[in-house]
Amino acid sequence: MKKTKYQILIIMLMTTSLLVSAQTKTDNPFGLVYQDAITENVEGKVNIHPVTYTLNGIEIAANVYTPAGYDPAENYPAVVVAHPNGGVKEQVAGLYAQRLAELGYITIAADASFQGASGGQPRNVDKPANRIEDIRGMADYITQHEGVNADRLGVLGVCGGGGYSLAAAQTDKRFKAVATLSMFNSGVVRKNGFMNSQVSTIQERLEQASEARAQEAAGGEILYAANTVPTDEEADDMPFDLYREGHYYYHRTHAHPNSTFRYTMSSLLDLMAFDAAANMELIDQPLLMMAGSKADTYYMTDRAFNKATRTDEKELFLIPEATHIQSYYVPEYVEQATNKLKEFFGKYL
Repeated sequence: MKKTKYQILIIMLMTTSLLVSAQTKTDNPFGLVYQDAITENVEGKVNIHPVTYTLNGIEIAANVYTPAGYDPAENYPAVVVAHPNGGVKEQVAGLYAQRLAELGYITIAADASFQGASGGQPRNVDKPANRIEDIRGMADYITQHEGVNADRLGVLGVCGGGGYSLAAAQTDKRFKAVATLSMFNSGVVRKNGFMNSQVSTIQERLEQASEARAQEAAGGEILYAANTVPTDEEADDMPFDLYREGHYYYHRTHAHPNSTFRYTMSSLLDLMAFDAAANMELIDQPLLMMAGSKADTYYMTDRAFNKATRTDEKELFLIPEATHIQSYYVPEYVEQATNKLKEFFGKYL
């Protein structure tokens, strides 16, 4: 049955981070779907190491990247990379983790608890407290890795992972430098809708989330939001670049079987009370926030950046002509972001 425009809008607005490239490689032995991804570990080059560890009783699946010529007896800076909402470690988080490893950093990208290849039931719980704890858990793991200097630890968060990285760094001072790319303020968007397009339905959606939690508590079916994949035609009609381009990135060119935008409806009880830009004055570490000059999500980066009043070292870097999603994979934009990260982390780590 053909969806109405209202149904399409709901699908869009309940989806999270979200142009077209023929670079997806489903046969990559590590499951990586980004361009120029590692296909085998070669001595003396950047290598990838799939690992698992336990965080609060949940098994977390992660990839650790080590630099070329890695020597566990040496002393390396490290960077934790947090993936977008709905994303997994094999997509953009892995791309930037690999690029940073090429610059000499030991990096880690992990699937969020309850998501991707990580454990946790029910599946696709998406609560801010969990995502923040996931970032701290990556820090726990990587700072114990051979060769890592725990005093030279940074964090890079992409999209929703950017918002959660800001929240983690506000109180976790192990992170000596904080960077975001295309930051997405998940809680505010869940509450108000993208560009405040759902303000009129806040209470209605909270009622739905409350009922979903009650149903879970009674042993009933788990209800999910954003549980439908739009067609290409529906995506083409979407008014926001974020969702239109995100559809093609996540469902077509960089699709991964573990990547899904659905999340438990009851998660909204936590999401809608979260604001990644709250308490930004707690960040006193060096801060770099990057966004495409054409990103329709830029307003989120701008708000958070301006509220970071305590750090004396902060920079807002705009990638000319890039949209939100294009910063995930377009080579020239990835190169510009990587060069800025090289400068930033090189100075502060």
